[in-house]
Amino acid sequence: MRYCKKCTMPDTRPGIVFDENGVCSACNNYAKRKEIDWDKRFKEFEEFCDKYRNCNGKGQYDCAVAVSGGKDSHFQVHMLKEVMNMHPILFTVEDNFTMTEAGKHNLRNLSEEFGCTLISCKPNIKAQKALTRMFFEKYGSPTWYIDRLIYTFPLYMSIKFHTPMLCYGENVSFEYGGVDAEETYSARKQIENGVAVSYSDEELHIEGVTEEDLSLIKAPPQKDLDMLDPFYLSYYVPWNSYANYIFAKKRGFHDLIGEWDRTHCAENFDQVDSMAYLVHAWLKYPKYGHTSATDYTARFVRYGMMSREEAIDIVRRKDSALDSRCVRDFCSFCGYRESEFYEIIDKLYNRDIFEKNEFGEWALKKPIWDERTNKRDVNSVEK
Repeated sequence: MRYCKKCTMPDTRPGIVFDENGVCSACNNYAKRKEIDWDKRFKEFEEFCDKYRNCNGKGQYDCAVAVSGGKDSHFQVHMLKEVMNMHPILFTVEDNFTMTEAGKHNLRNLSEEFGCTLISCKPNIKAQKALTRMFFEKYGSPTWYIDRLIYTFPLYMSIKFHTPMLCYGENVSFEYGGVDAEETYSARKQIENGVAVSYSDEELHIEGVTEEDLSLIKAPPQKDLDMLDPFYLSYYVPWNSYANYIFAKKRGFHDLIGEWDRTHCAENFDQVDSMAYLVHAWLKYPKYGHTSATDYTARFVRYGMMSREEAIDIVRRKDSALDSRCVRDFCSFCGYRESEFYEIIDKLYNRDIFEKNEFGEWALKKPIWDERTNKRDVNSVEK
């Protein structure tokens, strides 16, 4: 493993690219912001909104926002309704896991604070349990079914409500490194970004799952998709997760302070909606050697909120420490004993980057905090 010389991101993140100086594409893309004429971009955003304003008649829904209820959702709705004077309708997918008190509050607050209609999809729990178990055991991707719905449900609803202008937050691949890192306003390719790729019907037709359960996870017909104009808000405004959090707090968003101190997270304000979902987010660790703490400390370094050395210390303490509360909720939902859960986890560790230490724990062969590793990486880059 090599690590970015500016942040904490390793080269094992799928789709990330390092330059000849050992700097990751996410850091390079962030640095390029200084070259962007944001006033010009904002004028483009105004023109984009004008194209669809009142497209269904005065005072009718003229745009849509794919939301979770989180900090970014609050910022997106604010930008469209209060800054651009659009009439958004909101679409969300609830994952059926145990919600946090913050999560319950935030979805309600999003609708009440901004005065927006919110349409929620709660999938068939029986089908979700079956697919969660299958994807966890086979691929280490337990929330594939939910993640796929998060991509497809807003598309179907935007078609239904004739709101071609469908808002997403940031282009994850471009902002943080990924397989589809093109800088573009258009989110047409988002469904292909690797997070929730499609699988064959044969693989998905397992016991407890019907054709009806799978209907919404298939992409809409191309002729319908061509009617949509989904976009990334991050193309038009300089995206900053922490700034969105500060804004959202002022508008009633709740973080997890006082409710849950998550052992494997470097912050208390991202993905705060439910408990078991975080198992999926953490599973990047055994597969790729990094997870939530790395993701956010890398951002904090780019934002100038901490040094790389401070970030490394957080990664060392937190990245591997999967929170027991989300494990318990995941096992309760799926019907696993915790011993079964950890047996499955054990099989997911990437032997190329992990080895067991003297205590029988999986440990990275080349952790970022190993100074000798860093020196070897510097030499390899210089050569």
